[in-house]
Formats: sequence, structure tokens, C-alpha cells
Amino acid sequence: METRILLVDDHSVVRQRLRLFLELDSELVIVGEAENGVEALQQIEQCAPDVVLMDLMMPEMDGIEAIEQGKVRFPDVEFIALTSVLEDRSLVKAVKAGAIGFLLKNTEADELCRCIKAAAQGVVQLSPEASRRLMAALQAQDPVEDLTERELEVLIALSAGLSNSEIAESLSVTEKTVKTHVSHVLSKLNVKSRTQAAIYAWQTGLVGKGQAPPRGHLRG
Repeated sequence: METRILLVDDHSVVRQRLRLFLELDSELVIVGEAENGVEALQQIEQCAPDVVLMDLMMPEMDGIEAIEQGKVRFPDVEFIALTSVLEDRSLVKAVKAGAIGFLLKNTEADELCRCIKAAAQGVVQLSPEASRRLMAALQAQDPVEDLTERELEVLIALSAGLSNSEIAESLSVTEKTVKTHVSHVLSKLNVKSRTQAAIYAWQTGLVGKGQAPPRGHLRG
């Protein structure tokens, strides 16, 4: 039974190396390549892969966002996150986004092929070290990790004492949108007020007490 694979990495050399290894296995078929998350989503629609090998650090749209969007749009496709470094934050985000596997780019060719075939059957592919670190990271996870980039911007802004209208102006959004973001921030941090959210941000070192965040950080 053939397994259809899409290779996604912003470095052509990495894609070529992966293709070289994987094409040695007659049961694996490379149906396409992409160099960023936007292209990956387009290629998934066109090529209908069974498994996507997804780099995490890419321009335009990174692998985490591409996996998250991909699982919503193409729920039957499985994603394996590929990275050069086993880093807890990326591991947690990739798994939460919907990745069925998390592998290092230096994984041996035979093991990579085995993992791809298993992933195509819906089997989770995490190395023992990745599994251990994932459990530890989830147990000790900072609630800030659950905030989106925009929610993080809002948290930093309100911690600096900005009003909803000031935050809205800085972010070029409506005040109603800011109120929604603030509500999400309070819920995710499990606090009841803006003041408690600000104290949390100060205590965790996210912002310095009494210091306004850089203006550039508030735009986006």
C-alpha cells in the first residue's frame, strides 16, 4: 500500500535529501513539495497527500500555523513536524496544533520511513525523549503559551496601562475586538480582572512593572 507524502521545508537542500531517502522505499511516493505554510496548504489541496512532513520554522506561514489550519481543512491528512532541535515550546505547540508526530531532521532514513507509514495509519510518532519532554512541558506549562500572538500583544499593552481605545488604536482594530481579546486573555490566564492579568505579566517577567512595551510590538 502506497503512502503519499508532501515535503515542506524552506530549504531546497533539505527537501532534496528527504526525497532521496524516501524514494528508496517503493511504498512511499512524493507527490509534492512546498517551501512555506501557505504553499503547503495549496499543495495539500492539489496533491491529496496522506502524510505531510512539515518544517516548523518557515517564512510567510510557519509550520505550527500550517498544521493547525491543515487539520481543520484536511482532517484526514496526518502531519509530522520536522525540526533541527528538540525544543519544548515547539513540541507542545506542534502537538496541540494537531501533529501526529515530532521528529528531528537527523532521524535515520529507515526510522523516518517507518514513522511515516505508521503516521499514515494514525499511529502517534514521538521518540521516547520527545514523549518525556512533552509530558513534562504540559505539566509545567505557562498559561501564556496558550495565548495567540494578538492576545499576547493585548496582554502586554494592558499591563502597561493602556486603555481599550488606546490598544485598539495601536493595533489598528476596533475597541470591540480588543474587548474580545481581553476576555480571552483573562479566561486563558484564569484571572478575573485586567489588574490580575497585569500582575501576572509583571510577576512572570513578560513586562517590567511600570514600563510600556515597545511601540513596534503593538503594531500588527
